Amino acid sequence: MSQNQLPILLDEAWLEPYASVIQKRYDQFQSAIRAINDYSGSILEFARMHEYYGVHFDKIRNGWVYREWAPNAKALFLMGDFNWWDRNSHPLRKNHRGDWEIFLPFEQYQNTFIHESKIKVRVIGANDTDLDRIPAYITRVVQDEKTHDFAGQLWFPKKEFKWTDQEFSLKKAAEMPLIYECHVGMAQEKLGVGTYKEFEEKILPRIKAGGYNAIQMMAVMEHPYYGSFGYHVSNFFAPSSRFGTPEELKSLINTAHQMGIAVIMDIVHSHAVKNVNEGLNEFDGTDDLYFHPGERGYHEGWDSKLFNYGKWEVQQFLLSNIRYWLEEFHFDGFRFDGATSMLYHHHGHTSFDSAEKYFDSGIDEDALLYFQLANTLIHGLKPHALSIAEEVSGMPGLCRSVADGGIGFDFRLAMGIPDFWIKTLKHKLDEQWDMFELWHELTNRPKKEKSIAYAESHDQALVGDKSIAFWLMDKEMYFSMSVLEQNLVVDRGIALHKMIRMITISLGGEGYLNFIGNEFGHPEWVDFPRLGNDWSYQYARRQWSLVDTPHLRYQQLDAWDKAMIQLCKNYNILSAPPANQLHLDPDKKILAYERGGLIFIFSFHPTESIFGFPIRVPEAGTYHLVLQSDEKKYGGFDRLDQQIAYPTDKDQQIHLYIPNRVVMVMERKK
Repeated sequence: MSQNQLPILLDEAWLEPYASVIQKRYDQFQSAIRAINDYSGSILEFARMHEYYGVHFDKIRNGWVYREWAPNAKALFLMGDFNWWDRNSHPLRKNHRGDWEIFLPFEQYQNTFIHESKIKVRVIGANDTDLDRIPAYITRVVQDEKTHDFAGQLWFPKKEFKWTDQEFSLKKAAEMPLIYECHVGMAQEKLGVGTYKEFEEKILPRIKAGGYNAIQMMAVMEHPYYGSFGYHVSNFFAPSSRFGTPEELKSLINTAHQMGIAVIMDIVHSHAVKNVNEGLNEFDGTDDLYFHPGERGYHEGWDSKLFNYGKWEVQQFLLSNIRYWLEEFHFDGFRFDGATSMLYHHHGHTSFDSAEKYFDSGIDEDALLYFQLANTLIHGLKPHALSIAEEVSGMPGLCRSVADGGIGFDFRLAMGIPDFWIKTLKHKLDEQWDMFELWHELTNRPKKEKSIAYAESHDQALVGDKSIAFWLMDKEMYFSMSVLEQNLVVDRGIALHKMIRMITISLGGEGYLNFIGNEFGHPEWVDFPRLGNDWSYQYARRQWSLVDTPHLRYQQLDAWDKAMIQLCKNYNILSAPPANQLHLDPDKKILAYERGGLIFIFSFHPTESIFGFPIRVPEAGTYHLVLQSDEKKYGGFDRLDQQIAYPTDKDQQIHLYIPNRVVMVMERKK
């Protein structure tokens, strides 16, 4: 394929100076795929290492086989409950590829090598270390309550889980994702860790009622430290046992599918926990088995290890990990954590103030190729699966197909939008809000690349920051959220909370994300149990009683969120072309635009309401309100009459009464 044939170069003339680099990336991908096809037949077959390594029952040989890749290790021994933790009795044999293997005949071990028994592998490393490790491909890891020691656990349930989600279609969520970001452990109100079962029974119905069509699950992969929020992964093929069993996770996903809800997994391939006892670090006694050696293999900011994406075996490990979660647990896609950190040797610690920074020596071409392979695999296994990048640099082509010359993601998280909202709330008075800046921040994205817009995710509410609701209302949320009293701080907070969400969802992207509980204005921040807070669960939970209490105003925000989500679904707002600006008044702080056949009018003015304000609309006719934030049930003041019709004048304008701090959504009567 020649340079001028790559669609991304035809569509984006400004990329012409970098055509050779983009072409080289495409050629490198094609070369990698040819090598994979020559070796395995296809990338789908290449990503089956989880079926080879780890513990498996061999029906032909009638016994269990355990394999591990540790080419530089001097010796491996399998141990566990089955051999009373004898560290020497069960040595593995090494082949020419660096794979170690042991076979356990069924007749001999049927009563000891059993379901829920624990195992480890003793590794005598190249550096003469003698450590008890957890198998790299283990599918379950448990922690001893007394010693706090982690160990692999054999998982041979008598009954296979029966899936009943065959009728589930991913198409709607793929076309217009309305994502509910969640964490199973902190999803309950109790001071403790929530479970998969509790989430399935108590939280999924709330999400369904809210109108969301996808959930994004955090902290699924096993991680030794709960407070890491799931981002220091130790065991990549093991769903976290602190929330329940693998079958309980499958049940959660199966039930979500029956409700019409897609399930996206927060996958962490950007780094790994540095722990030697629980994780992959120095598995065979070298520092460059799965990770880069030396400084390049360590992320100072995250205190974690960095994968060597250029290594064949690492590609197989990570790609097999993707296949495992898609097939074994029926996940519907992934949100790739830390994509910016992966794509750049400097991990994104620079200002992206010139185009060449996307194509210079700062790029980790191996990581970029890995993303192309990963997205090819994901869509090869599940064509409608969602692949989302947590990427902040604005890498061109990130969400273009590999065939177009891109990297292959479906969506990127619009990470600049929540940063903009937090900076605005922190540093600007209401009178200083800039409508031009607001429009720019919410519309500045590539035309042919899709974004997930969000006002706040878990990132914005972590310790050291606060939820948007808490930024707006702070301590007043403790004392003044009753519908029986009026409070100016709360009135302002509720009005802006609704407007921030509506303008973000309708203007900011082709998908939308909300973090669990923030739809009803969950107060305070997120903080997991740690030494600094005396291991408290106070802020690692969701207080559903707030929204369930009729006389509290959280119900008003929740009602607004439901109405907003339903509106977007009814009119296919997010799958519509980007918005067309109709009016922007910087002094009166009014912004109006059209998207999906609806007219959105926002007044961010803190005090001034305006009568007879003219706005020119795309079509002549009579317009009426379909949704407005000033209704009493949404915490407003009922200053607008839903029954009024708004005919256009000779200049194709409608004349409106626009109260302060209100969003009005209008439609032309057919």
